[in-house]
Amino acid sequence: MSSNETPTLDAAGFTTLRITETADRVHAQLDRPEVRNAIDATMIAELHAVCAHLEHHPKLLILSGTESGGKGIFASGADIGQLRERRRAEALRGVNSTAFERLAKLPMPVIAALDGFALGGGAELAWAADFRLGTPEVKIGQPETGLGIIPAAGALWRLRELAGEGIAKEILLAGRILDAQEALDHGLLNAVHPAAELLDAAHALADRIAKQDPLAVRISKQVFSMPREAHPQVDNLAQAILFESEAKFERMQAFLDRREAKTAGQAPEQASDGASDQDHEASERTSGDNP
Repeated sequence: MSSNETPTLDAAGFTTLRITETADRVHAQLDRPEVRNAIDATMIAELHAVCAHLEHHPKLLILSGTESGGKGIFASGADIGQLRERRRAEALRGVNSTAFERLAKLPMPVIAALDGFALGGGAELAWAADFRLGTPEVKIGQPETGLGIIPAAGALWRLRELAGEGIAKEILLAGRILDAQEALDHGLLNAVHPAAELLDAAHALADRIAKQDPLAVRISKQVFSMPREAHPQVDNLAQAILFESEAKFERMQAFLDRREAKTAGQAPEQASDGASDQDHEASERTSGDNP
Protein backbone atom coordinates (compact mmCIF):
# COMPACT_ATOMS: atom_id res chain seq x y z
CA MET A 1 0.00 0.00 0.00
CA SER A 2 1.37 3.41 -0.97
CA SER A 3 1.56 6.27 1.52
CA ASN A 4 -1.35 8.01 -0.27
CA GLU A 5 -3.74 5.07 0.02
CA THR A 6 -6.28 4.93 2.84
CA PRO A 7 -5.96 1.79 4.97
CA THR A 8 -8.86 -0.64 4.66
CA LEU A 9 -10.69 -2.27 7.53
CA ASP A 10 -9.27 -5.66 8.49
CA ALA A 11 -12.46 -7.70 8.75
CA ALA A 12 -10.91 -11.11 8.15
CA GLY A 13 -11.93 -12.30 11.62
CA PHE A 14 -15.49 -10.95 11.52
CA THR A 15 -18.24 -13.52 11.95
CA THR A 16 -21.41 -11.37 12.18
CA LEU A 17 -20.75 -8.63 9.61
CA ARG A 18 -19.77 -8.93 5.97
CA ILE A 19 -17.71 -5.92 4.94
CA THR A 20 -17.23 -4.43 1.48
CA GLU A 21 -15.04 -1.33 1.27
CA THR A 22 -14.32 1.04 -1.59
CA ALA A 23 -12.57 4.39 -1.84
CA ASP A 24 -15.46 6.41 -0.43
CA ARG A 25 -17.70 3.98 1.45
CA VAL A 26 -18.03 0.89 3.62
CA HIS A 27 -20.94 -1.53 3.30
CA ALA A 28 -21.53 -3.56 6.47
CA GLN A 29 -24.04 -6.36 6.05
CA LEU A 30 -25.50 -7.90 9.20
CA ASP A 31 -24.97 -11.63 8.71
CA ARG A 32 -26.51 -13.90 11.34
CA PRO A 33 -29.36 -15.31 9.25
CA GLU A 34 -29.77 -18.35 11.47
CA VAL A 35 -31.09 -16.06 14.25
CA ARG A 36 -32.64 -13.40 11.99
CA ASN A 37 -29.61 -11.12 12.47
CA ALA A 38 -30.14 -10.80 16.21
CA ILE A 39 -27.60 -8.35 17.62
CA ASP A 40 -25.23 -10.13 20.00
CA ALA A 41 -22.04 -9.12 21.81
CA THR A 42 -19.88 -10.20 18.88
CA MET A 43 -21.82 -8.01 16.44
CA ILE A 44 -21.52 -5.07 18.83
CA ALA A 45 -17.75 -5.60 19.03
CA GLU A 46 -17.53 -5.72 15.24
CA LEU A 47 -19.64 -2.55 14.92
CA HIS A 48 -17.17 -0.87 17.29
CA ALA A 49 -14.34 -1.98 15.00
CA VAL A 50 -16.14 -0.50 11.98
CA CYS A 51 -16.66 2.77 13.88
CA ALA A 52 -13.01 2.91 14.95
CA HIS A 53 -11.93 2.53 11.34
CA LEU A 54 -14.33 5.21 10.06
CA GLU A 55 -13.43 7.64 12.84
CA HIS A 56 -9.82 7.55 11.64
CA HIS A 57 -10.60 7.22 7.91
CA PRO A 58 -13.95 8.97 7.31
CA LYS A 59 -16.13 7.32 4.68
CA LEU A 60 -19.83 6.81 4.10
CA LEU A 61 -21.34 3.77 5.78
CA ILE A 62 -24.18 1.62 4.43
CA LEU A 63 -25.78 -0.85 6.85
CA SER A 64 -27.98 -3.63 5.52
CA GLY A 65 -29.27 -7.05 6.50
CA THR A 66 -29.37 -10.40 4.80
CA GLU A 67 -31.88 -13.09 3.94
CA SER A 68 -33.35 -15.49 6.47
CA GLY A 69 -35.63 -18.28 5.30
CA GLY A 70 -35.78 -16.76 1.82
CA LYS A 71 -36.97 -13.39 3.13
CA GLY A 72 -35.02 -10.21 3.66
CA ILE A 73 -34.36 -9.13 7.22
CA PHE A 74 -32.46 -6.25 8.79
CA ALA A 75 -32.33 -7.26 12.45
CA SER A 76 -34.96 -8.92 14.63
CA GLY A 77 -33.58 -7.25 17.75
CA ALA A 78 -31.02 -7.98 20.41
CA ASP A 79 -30.14 -11.61 21.05
CA ILE A 80 -32.79 -12.55 23.65
CA GLY A 81 -30.69 -15.45 24.95
CA GLN A 82 -27.87 -13.07 25.84
CA LEU A 83 -30.23 -10.28 26.89
CA ARG A 84 -31.99 -12.53 29.40
CA GLU A 85 -28.71 -13.15 31.21
CA ARG A 86 -27.61 -9.52 31.39
CA ARG A 87 -27.85 -7.86 34.78
CA ARG A 88 -27.49 -4.41 36.29
CA ALA A 89 -23.79 -4.05 35.49
CA GLU A 90 -24.31 -4.67 31.76
CA ALA A 91 -27.22 -2.22 31.66
CA LEU A 92 -25.11 0.49 33.28
CA ARG A 93 -22.34 -0.15 30.75
CA GLY A 94 -24.79 0.61 27.91
CA VAL A 95 -23.62 -2.27 25.75
CA ASN A 96 -25.76 -1.46 22.71
CA SER A 97 -26.37 2.24 23.35
CA THR A 98 -22.63 3.00 23.40
CA ALA A 99 -22.11 1.36 20.02
CA PHE A 100 -25.15 2.98 18.42
CA GLU A 101 -24.24 6.43 19.75
CA ARG A 102 -20.73 5.99 18.36
CA LEU A 103 -22.20 5.03 15.01
CA ALA A 104 -24.53 8.07 15.03
CA LYS A 105 -21.55 10.37 15.59
CA LEU A 106 -19.41 9.03 12.74
CA PRO A 107 -17.87 11.85 10.68
CA MET A 108 -19.66 10.93 7.43
CA PRO A 109 -23.32 9.98 6.95
CA VAL A 110 -24.70 6.52 7.68
CA ILE A 111 -27.39 4.95 5.46
CA ALA A 112 -29.51 2.07 6.78
CA ALA A 113 -31.08 -0.14 4.10
CA LEU A 114 -33.96 -1.97 5.78
CA ASP A 115 -35.79 -5.05 4.62
CA GLY A 116 -38.20 -7.18 6.62
CA PHE A 117 -37.99 -6.99 10.39
CA ALA A 118 -36.18 -4.11 12.11
CA LEU A 119 -37.31 -4.61 15.68
CA GLY A 120 -36.01 -3.74 19.13
CA GLY A 121 -32.26 -3.23 18.93
CA GLY A 122 -32.50 -3.56 15.16
CA ALA A 123 -34.83 -0.56 15.03
CA GLU A 124 -32.56 1.37 17.39
CA LEU A 125 -29.61 0.65 15.12
CA ALA A 126 -31.67 2.07 12.24
CA TRP A 127 -32.69 5.18 14.25
CA ALA A 128 -28.98 5.93 14.78
CA ALA A 129 -28.42 6.22 11.01
CA ASP A 130 -28.70 9.51 9.13
CA PHE A 131 -30.90 8.03 6.40
CA ARG A 132 -33.23 5.03 6.33
CA LEU A 133 -34.38 3.39 3.12
CA GLY A 134 -36.81 0.50 3.23
CA THR A 135 -38.68 -2.09 1.21
CA PRO A 136 -42.47 -2.60 1.22
CA GLU A 137 -41.87 -5.59 3.52
CA VAL A 138 -40.41 -3.54 6.38
CA LYS A 139 -41.85 -4.04 9.87
CA ILE A 140 -40.25 -1.68 12.37
CA GLY A 141 -40.91 -1.03 16.05
CA GLN A 142 -39.93 -1.39 19.69
CA PRO A 143 -41.53 -4.41 21.44
CA GLU A 144 -39.30 -4.17 24.55
CA THR A 145 -42.00 -3.30 27.11
CA GLY A 146 -43.68 -6.60 26.25
CA LEU A 147 -40.50 -8.30 27.47
CA GLY A 148 -40.34 -6.35 30.70
CA ILE A 149 -37.60 -3.91 29.69
CA ILE A 150 -37.24 -0.58 27.88
CA PRO A 151 -35.55 0.25 24.55
CA ALA A 152 -32.44 1.74 26.15
CA ALA A 153 -30.24 2.10 23.05
CA GLY A 154 -31.65 5.37 21.77
CA ALA A 155 -35.30 4.84 20.87
CA LEU A 156 -36.67 6.60 23.97
CA TRP A 157 -35.30 9.92 22.77
CA ARG A 158 -34.48 9.50 19.07
CA LEU A 159 -38.02 8.48 18.13
CA ARG A 160 -39.53 11.68 19.52
CA GLU A 161 -36.96 13.74 17.61
CA LEU A 162 -37.56 11.79 14.39
CA ALA A 163 -41.34 11.38 14.35
CA GLY A 164 -42.90 13.43 17.14
CA GLU A 165 -44.29 12.56 20.55
CA GLY A 166 -47.61 11.03 19.52
CA ILE A 167 -46.42 8.23 17.28
CA ALA A 168 -43.27 7.76 19.39
CA LYS A 169 -45.42 6.94 22.44
CA GLU A 170 -47.52 4.49 20.43
CA ILE A 171 -44.38 2.66 19.37
CA LEU A 172 -42.69 2.81 22.76
CA LEU A 173 -45.58 2.36 25.18
CA ALA A 174 -48.15 0.40 23.17
CA GLY A 175 -45.80 -1.76 21.14
CA ARG A 176 -47.08 -0.53 17.77
CA ILE A 177 -45.18 -2.04 14.84
CA LEU A 178 -45.17 0.13 11.71
CA ASP A 179 -45.25 -1.12 8.16
CA ALA A 180 -43.22 0.58 5.44
CA GLN A 181 -45.91 3.06 4.39
CA GLU A 182 -46.63 4.08 7.98
CA ALA A 183 -42.92 4.54 8.66
CA LEU A 184 -42.61 6.63 5.51
CA ASP A 185 -45.65 8.75 6.44
CA HIS A 186 -44.16 9.50 9.85
CA GLY A 187 -40.73 10.41 8.48
CA LEU A 188 -39.02 7.31 9.83
CA LEU A 189 -38.10 6.17 6.32
CA ASN A 190 -36.71 8.48 3.65
CA ALA A 191 -37.96 6.31 0.79
CA VAL A 192 -39.34 2.87 -0.05
CA HIS A 193 -37.92 0.71 -2.85
CA PRO A 194 -38.55 -2.85 -4.08
CA ALA A 195 -36.26 -5.33 -2.35
CA ALA A 196 -34.32 -5.99 -5.55
CA GLU A 197 -33.53 -2.27 -5.84
CA LEU A 198 -32.83 -1.47 -2.18
CA LEU A 199 -29.04 -1.65 -2.20
CA ASP A 200 -28.84 0.15 -5.55
CA ALA A 201 -30.93 2.95 -4.03
CA ALA A 202 -28.64 3.07 -0.98
CA HIS A 203 -25.58 3.33 -3.20
CA ALA A 204 -27.28 5.97 -5.38
CA LEU A 205 -27.88 8.06 -2.26
CA ALA A 206 -24.26 7.50 -1.22
CA ASP A 207 -23.18 8.61 -4.71
CA ARG A 208 -25.08 11.89 -4.32
CA ILE A 209 -23.48 12.54 -0.95
CA ALA A 210 -20.04 11.62 -2.31
CA LYS A 211 -20.36 14.34 -4.98
CA GLN A 212 -20.49 17.00 -2.28
CA ASP A 213 -17.38 18.42 -0.63
CA PRO A 214 -16.47 15.89 2.09
CA LEU A 215 -15.40 18.55 4.60
CA ALA A 216 -18.62 20.50 4.10
CA VAL A 217 -20.63 17.31 4.61
CA ARG A 218 -18.71 16.42 7.77
CA ILE A 219 -19.11 19.87 9.28
CA SER A 220 -22.79 20.06 8.29
CA LYS A 221 -23.45 16.77 10.10
CA GLN A 222 -21.67 17.97 13.23
CA VAL A 223 -23.40 21.36 13.31
CA PHE A 224 -26.80 19.79 12.60
CA SER A 225 -26.56 17.66 15.75
CA MET A 226 -25.69 20.52 18.08
CA PRO A 227 -28.27 21.94 20.51
CA ARG A 228 -30.35 24.97 19.57
CA GLU A 229 -28.50 27.25 21.98
CA ALA A 230 -25.24 26.65 20.10
CA HIS A 231 -26.68 28.36 17.00
CA PRO A 232 -25.99 30.66 15.21
CA GLN A 233 -22.53 31.00 16.73
CA VAL A 234 -21.48 27.49 15.78
CA ASP A 235 -22.77 28.05 12.22
CA ASN A 236 -20.60 31.16 11.90
CA LEU A 237 -17.51 29.36 13.18
CA ALA A 238 -18.11 26.39 10.87
CA GLN A 239 -18.63 28.67 7.88
CA ALA A 240 -15.44 30.55 8.74
CA ILE A 241 -13.52 27.27 8.47
CA LEU A 242 -15.10 26.39 5.14
CA PHE A 243 -14.64 29.88 3.70
CA GLU A 244 -10.87 29.29 3.90
CA SER A 245 -10.89 25.78 2.38
CA GLU A 246 -9.37 25.10 -1.02
CA ALA A 247 -12.45 23.12 -2.04
CA LYS A 248 -14.67 26.18 -1.57
CA PHE A 249 -12.59 28.27 -3.99
CA GLU A 250 -12.20 25.43 -6.51
CA ARG A 251 -15.87 24.43 -6.52
CA MET A 252 -17.19 27.99 -6.69
CA GLN A 253 -14.76 28.89 -9.46
CA ALA A 254 -15.77 25.80 -11.41
CA PHE A 255 -19.41 26.81 -11.04
CA LEU A 256 -18.70 30.34 -12.29
CA ASP A 257 -16.63 29.00 -15.20
CA ARG A 258 -19.45 26.68 -16.28
CA ARG A 259 -22.00 29.48 -16.08
CA GLU A 260 -19.76 31.79 -18.09
CA ALA A 261 -19.19 29.13 -20.73
CA LYS A 262 -22.90 28.38 -20.93
CA THR A 263 -23.80 32.09 -21.26
CA ALA A 264 -21.10 32.66 -23.91
CA GLY A 265 -22.55 29.84 -25.99
CA GLN A 266 -26.01 31.40 -26.16
CA ALA A 267 -27.20 33.49 -29.10
CA PRO A 268 -27.96 37.15 -28.19
CA GLU A 269 -31.69 36.61 -28.34
CA GLN A 270 -31.35 33.56 -26.09
CA ALA A 271 -29.21 35.46 -23.60
CA SER A 272 -31.85 38.18 -23.32
CA ASP A 273 -34.82 35.91 -22.78
CA GLY A 274 -35.71 37.71 -19.55
CA ALA A 275 -34.30 35.01 -17.26
CA SER A 276 -32.32 36.33 -14.34
CA ASP A 277 -28.94 35.10 -13.16
CA GLN A 278 -30.78 33.36 -10.33
CA ASP A 279 -32.94 31.49 -12.83
CA HIS A 280 -29.86 30.31 -14.72
CA GLU A 281 -28.18 29.25 -11.48
CA ALA A 282 -31.26 27.37 -10.34
CA SER A 283 -31.46 25.61 -13.69
CA GLU A 284 -27.82 24.57 -13.47
CA ARG A 285 -28.15 23.42 -9.90
CA THR A 286 -31.09 21.18 -10.73
CA SER A 287 -29.38 19.74 -13.80
CA GLY A 288 -27.28 17.41 -11.67
CA ASP A 289 -24.11 19.40 -12.38
CA ASN A 290 -23.83 21.04 -8.96
CA PRO A 291 -20.65 22.77 -7.87
